[in-house]
Amino acid sequence: MAFYFHGLPIGWVAIMLALLASMGGFIFGYDTGQISDILLMDDFLLRFATCSTPGDVSTCSFSTVREGLIVSLLSIGTLVGALLGAPIADFLGRRYAMSVECVVFTIGVIIQITSNYVWQQFAVGRLVSGLGVGALSAAVPMYQAETAPSQIRGTLTATYQLFITFGILVAYCISIGTRDMSNSASWRIVVGIGILWALILGIGILFMPESPRWLAAHDRMEDAQFSLARSRGISKEEAKSHYIITREVEEIKSSVEYEKQIRGGWIDCFRPQNKTLYRTLLGMSLQSLQQLTGANYFFYYGATVFKAVGLSDSFVTQIILGTVNFVCTFGGMYVLERFGRRRPLIIGGIWQSAWLFVFAAAGTAVDPTTHPGVGKLMIVSACMFIWGYAMTWAPGVWILIGETFPTRTRAKQGSLSTAANWIWNFLLAFFTPFISSAISYRYGFVFAACNLTGAVVVYFFLYESSNLSLENVNMMYTDPNCKPWTSREWAPPGYSSRQDLIDQTRAAEAHKPLASSTLEEGKIEEPSEPSANGS
Repeated sequence: MAFYFHGLPIGWVAIMLALLASMGGFIFGYDTGQISDILLMDDFLLRFATCSTPGDVSTCSFSTVREGLIVSLLSIGTLVGALLGAPIADFLGRRYAMSVECVVFTIGVIIQITSNYVWQQFAVGRLVSGLGVGALSAAVPMYQAETAPSQIRGTLTATYQLFITFGILVAYCISIGTRDMSNSASWRIVVGIGILWALILGIGILFMPESPRWLAAHDRMEDAQFSLARSRGISKEEAKSHYIITREVEEIKSSVEYEKQIRGGWIDCFRPQNKTLYRTLLGMSLQSLQQLTGANYFFYYGATVFKAVGLSDSFVTQIILGTVNFVCTFGGMYVLERFGRRRPLIIGGIWQSAWLFVFAAAGTAVDPTTHPGVGKLMIVSACMFIWGYAMTWAPGVWILIGETFPTRTRAKQGSLSTAANWIWNFLLAFFTPFISSAISYRYGFVFAACNLTGAVVVYFFLYESSNLSLENVNMMYTDPNCKPWTSREWAPPGYSSRQDLIDQTRAAEAHKPLASSTLEEGKIEEPSEPSANGS
């Protein structure tokens, strides 16, 4: 069963696999969002904080080190998990890897909810959960990019980020519903519900098709063809003669055959040939800069920050930020599909920097606790920052991690890039309490500068990969005549421009005469031939 997008068939299975796999992002977001509110819950404070008067919650508080460890040990786990995600996904396949990683996450949740008065047990539980979350963060975008039709690859891969924001918002909503409970249910319910999300992903993904590129790499071309057909909504019988399927199968086959001759290991991610090192460093830089936008400053410590601003109910502000983050990500899915990857990231970096300057300047100029108007300005600035982030850098970087690397090292380069994300996630989560106590809201100036740096990196180093197959993306990066700032117009051999590629593909699918004078056979064959030499 299929629908048509720009004249090309898209199967409903492609939509379902993207949504289901994105539960990995939901788990990530849920675990990220819950801790901010849990740290302020009375029972959690009484059990795990230091209380000068036992039993009196007003005298309980976390030391900077303890708070930093509870929050950041999740990130240490995700860092290790991200590095393990590549070999697990390559060995087991993308689907079975995700199921195993859901089991690991569930074990971590059980460790957390069985904690009574030892904060170290709760922190270790977050560490174990992080192993699962990190491995999922490497496997899910890769699976989505390898399986989704190229015409909607950006949108479907962006659902990973959409579900991260949805998970954060759901965590906020559940927390506000349980915060008034006087016993441990106030935080155990919030943490324990995470098992449900893992069950949905771990079981549901087994009913989805495996990555056709992983199947091809394991000499299962017939299964790869059927997987492509399912994502296109085309029957198994029709797939053998269908233009779109046969073309994609040939591209994948030639790419895999070439890459088997030069099978890639970890060290190959750092070889300069075919811009492999370039792309490894680019992916790691983009993931690092996504963390350095400052978004997690609000997601991890937002409730604490806005309580310091003078708000009587910082939980509500967290829900407002979470809602803005979630809703605007829908806009990001459209923006990144309509305008490509480069322009939104450049504009987003500038926009986010501007509002962080406002946030930091307002909080530094006067005391927001004694000037309610300034506190409101800071909340508005935070919302405007999240608006820009959710529409550009949040989904954009995850899309790029799935489509920038060649097949033979994609899993490993994706893991290295995601590991860079988690390293900075840990550093920010752990050191933010120390930095905030030292420089207060001037911390926003640091993030503002990082956003501007991100815009510059994108302009000078990122290639425009929208509307290209993964094999053609690889060809573009290895074309010495293509530069990042001219890559928007690049097209594979046999096509005059990126738009010509799109138009010819639509025309061929509709069985219409091709627009240019080049023979149809030449149009079909020529793009696949260089991919065997340049993948």
